[in-house]
This record gives sequence, structure tokens and C-alpha cells, in this order.
Amino acid sequence: MCGIVGFIDFNKDSDIDILHEMTDVIHHRGPDDSGYSFYKNETAFIGLGHRRLSVLDLSKHGHQPMIFDSLEIIYNGEIYNFQEIKKELLEYNYIFNSDSDTEVILKAYHKWGIKAVDKFNGMFAISIYDKEKEKVTLIRDRSGVKPLYYYTKNNIILFGSELKSFHKNKSFHKCINKDSLALYLQYGYIPEPHTIFDDTYKLKSGYYLEIDLSTQNIKEYKYWDVLDFYNMPKLDISDDEAISKVEELLKSSFSYRMVSDVPVGVFLSGGYDSSIVTAILQSQQKEKLNTFTIGFHEKGFDEAPYAKEVANYLGTNHTEYYCTAKDAIKIIPKLAEIYDEPFGDSSAIPTILVSQLAKKDVTVSLSADGGDEIFAGYSKYTTTLNYHNKLSSMNHYFKSILKYGMNNVNPKYIPIFNKSYNYATRYDKIKKILDSKNSIESMEITSQYFTKSETCNILKNTFIKLDTNFQLELLKTNDEINKMLAIDYKTYMVDDILTKVDRATMSVGLEGREPLLDYRIIEFVSQLPSSLKYRNGDKKWLLKQITHKYLPKKMMDRPKKGFSVPIEEWFRDELKEYFLVYLNKERLDKEDLFNSDEVIKLRDSYLMGNKENIQKLWFLLMFEMWYEKWM
Repeated sequence: MCGIVGFIDFNKDSDIDILHEMTDVIHHRGPDDSGYSFYKNETAFIGLGHRRLSVLDLSKHGHQPMIFDSLEIIYNGEIYNFQEIKKELLEYNYIFNSDSDTEVILKAYHKWGIKAVDKFNGMFAISIYDKEKEKVTLIRDRSGVKPLYYYTKNNIILFGSELKSFHKNKSFHKCINKDSLALYLQYGYIPEPHTIFDDTYKLKSGYYLEIDLSTQNIKEYKYWDVLDFYNMPKLDISDDEAISKVEELLKSSFSYRMVSDVPVGVFLSGGYDSSIVTAILQSQQKEKLNTFTIGFHEKGFDEAPYAKEVANYLGTNHTEYYCTAKDAIKIIPKLAEIYDEPFGDSSAIPTILVSQLAKKDVTVSLSADGGDEIFAGYSKYTTTLNYHNKLSSMNHYFKSILKYGMNNVNPKYIPIFNKSYNYATRYDKIKKILDSKNSIESMEITSQYFTKSETCNILKNTFIKLDTNFQLELLKTNDEINKMLAIDYKTYMVDDILTKVDRATMSVGLEGREPLLDYRIIEFVSQLPSSLKYRNGDKKWLLKQITHKYLPKKMMDRPKKGFSVPIEEWFRDELKEYFLVYLNKERLDKEDLFNSDEVIKLRDSYLMGNKENIQKLWFLLMFEMWYEKWM
């Protein structure tokens, strides 16, 4: 695992010293080695920088940037099937000087051009500079496991694994995009291709970017899209056939992701996803796996006992650590540095902690992210569907009366209900679902923390609703559950879950691998009817049938908790000061972004013990801490 940066400066103002600064600010992503290439061309100055975390071929032969013929590569990620591609290239008389996958990518691109990406099974952010064709190509993996940002303005193009590199180039103008800020408040993350800054973008997952140095032309192309597979006719196969095929794919994927020249471990929560990863891997090897778990002392949040039970049953070498408010106090000040874009998922705290824990023993750790989005693990799918179906099936006359009443009655004046948790927001969501055209629109509404109306109230400036992957059209070959799974795969999974894990693991120089995100798994499962994923109220039905082959059903059959954090309790006590310091009127008025009275009202309501959604205040706090660090 590594970090990449680069610039194409048509103004010829950037130099080798700037390249060093841009590269070394992401030292944490690759503490083992660094490399820099700087070119003064007729059209532009070009810089390529790389930080290396040595995982395959630990020798100097894996050093980057790596050159072959007219091509030069910098790359972050792992191509798990590189030995198979290498074998194919050997038949074309290619000669290899290393045992690294970097050299395989470079020579595969030399042989097949951009079509080489179709052969890659892995996670990757790749930059290839073709000196003969005067072209730079940026490529991001299918699921978006590895990040890749780019900035283009005033005759300069910057790109890299993390936004913090851009701040080291004096040509980068950091101007907050107010529309992206609105997205952040609504979802707690900023969906691709948008970022918090103007003129700055995430390269979309499954896409590549071609930059022509002679014309300064930039073109974006799609090479893979999960929707193509969801939109295929659904497979007509038996339960047993589906179970057998998925188990076969899981075994292959997990085996690939154990290929390493350094120690490997697994993040084990005790839920179905991480348990099946651990169970299959342990069944494939004699040595004990290293497994790592974070627990909480607060009731309702602690899954550590379940993880320990699974670890004991499988016989892994298990390590657990209990996260407290004191641990959070140590980590919270680091979040703005680690997540250099506003990021609102509070489970970043235990994810960083478990990464720190694992790094003491291993250099690579597998996690089980993607299981909920692939196999239908979230209750929000059925909750959304129930709301949408009930409200959309209402008698037209009754619906009109209900809409009129809700539009003219302030929810805070409704007795009893106005004392319930997050009531005003839920009230607003129901109003909007009444007008929604389909379940995807309803899902977009239910996924929001601040509704659009609340976002308008809390922001000083008006904002435009940016396009996001929530607006994608799915064919009628998909039922409603499959449609929601497809949207979540392209939104929440990539821009929340995968962002969280990448930055957390990389912050300590740990490579995180995602075995459930092997593209062969989603390509197959997306073609299955949702009855194989959600059956008779049972979420993840298909994955559970496989898991029960390796772990007793009695052990696994318990309510899903998720990786949530007890910030509700912490911020009423030990962490209360954060809200008072960062969410204060003087600071907010000086920034001139938020309606400070609305923020203070929300803050004080929570501190007085009212049932406000703590996530809203957490989002605001994370933005303020980010603003202090980067603006």
C-alpha cells in the first residue's frame, strides 16, 4: 500500500522541491521508501511522487516511480492476480526484474493499453505517464477502494491519494464549494465526484482520466460499472446453486488477499461479514490467524464478546481493546489531519484504534466492508420500502389533506411526539416521502441527517443540489431491494465506508484489504434476485447459509449492531467541551458559513438533555475542526 502524487504544470512554476513536499506530506501512507521524478518538457513541468509501504517484493526492485520503455508508473494498491497476468506476459517474451505487481501493471499496460485494466483483480489508483504519446492516464479501481483526487485550474493539474498533498503546491486555490458543504451536512460525506473544494474532484470508481499534454485536454472514461450487472436479466438458479457459487467466489477472493511478503491479520467484529472472512481463511491455513477487535464498555455498542466467541471457536490468535472516551479524546484532534476533507462517520474513531492495534503485529489487515451493500444487511432497505409503500399507496384525497396539514403545522407544537427522538427531522422526511416518485427517492431522503430544508436553514448561502449517484436509473429487471443495493454500492459504501477504512489504516502505515469487494462477487450477486439476499425478514440470507457451514447458527444468530460509537453519552460528559469551544457564536459568525443561531439552538437543546440527533452536532464539529486545520 502506498501513496501517489503528481502535477502537470503548464505554467512551469512547480519544481522538484514542491514535488518533495507534496509527496512527503503523505509519508504515513508509505513509510518504507520514497521516489520522485521531475521533467521539464516543452509544454509543461511534470512531477511524479511516490511513498511506498513494502508488502510485495520488499527489495529495491519494487521502487517507484518505475520505468519501462516510454512508460512511467506510480501506483497505490494491490493487484492480487498479478502472477497470472505475469505468466501471460511471459508468453509474449516480456522479461521481469522484480517480483512486484507494479512491474506487471506497467508491462500489461505496455502490451494492452487501457484494456489491461480489465485483467486486474484488486484495488488500485494508478498514474501512467506515456512520454512518447505525451499523455498521462489516471485509473481508479472498480469499487473505489483506493482514493484518487485531481485538481484543474489556471493551467495546472494536480493529482494524488489525499487532498493534503495539494496544499503544498502554491498553485492550489482552496475555495470551499458551498454545494458540496450542503451534501456533507446531509450525508456526513461528500459523494464522488465532488469534493469540499472548487475545481477539485474525486476520480469516480471504475473510471480513468486521460490528460493530453499537448492540448491540455482532459477526458474521463468509464471502464466498469456495477449498474451494468444489476441491469442484466436476473439469473434463474436454485438456492443451492447460488450458495455454492458464492462460496466458491469467496474462497477464491479470500485466498488472493492473503498473498503477501509481510504478516496479515483480520479485523473481526463478530458479525456475519467479518466472521465468514475469518472462518474461511482459518480453514485454508494451519497457522493461527491474527484477529483484532475493538469493544466498548457502554451497553448496546459492545460486540467484543461475540468476536471473542468466534475467535475462540475458530482458534485464532485474538487481540481485543476496549475504547473509552479518553481514547476518543486522543484521536478526535487527529481526525481533521487524517480525513483531510470533512468526514462525519464517528466510527472512524474505533477504526483508527483497531488499525493502531493491528499495526503492532501485522502490516496487512483484512476487513469485511461491502457485505451489507452486496448481500442486503441494512434494515434501512426494508424500512425505506415500508415507508414509501405505505405513503405512496394512500388514497389521493387523504394524502392531500395529510400534506396540507403537515405543511401548515410546526412539529414542535405537536404534544408528546415533539419530545421524541429527532422528531422534527423525521416529520420533515415523511413530508418529502409523500412527494417521492419512487423508492430510490425515498431512500435518498431517509439517508439524510440534515434534510434539505434543515440544510437551507443552517447554511447562510443558498446551494444547488449537485448530481450524485442517488439519481441513477436502474432497469425494471431489478426489484426495489436490488435498486437500493446498487445505489448504496455507488454512494455510501465508496464515499463513507471505504474512505473511513483507507484513511484509518493508512494513518498508521497499515494496508487494508477488502476481500468481499472482489469484482467477481458483485458481478455475480448483482444478477441474483433479492429473494436470495433478503428472505422472509432475514437479511443477508445467502451469506448466512454459507456462514453456518463454518460457524454454528446458534452462535451467529443475534441482532445486528454495526460499528457504532457511544458519542451520545460521551458528549454529554467528558467531551462536552468540544461543542462549547468549536460550536460557539463568535467562531461561526467569523466564518460566515452557517446561521450561528440555528447551530447554537441545536447545540443547547442537546446539552439540555433533549433528544436531538447527536450525529448532526458531530458533523458540525468535524467541519469546524477541519476548517481550523485546513482553512
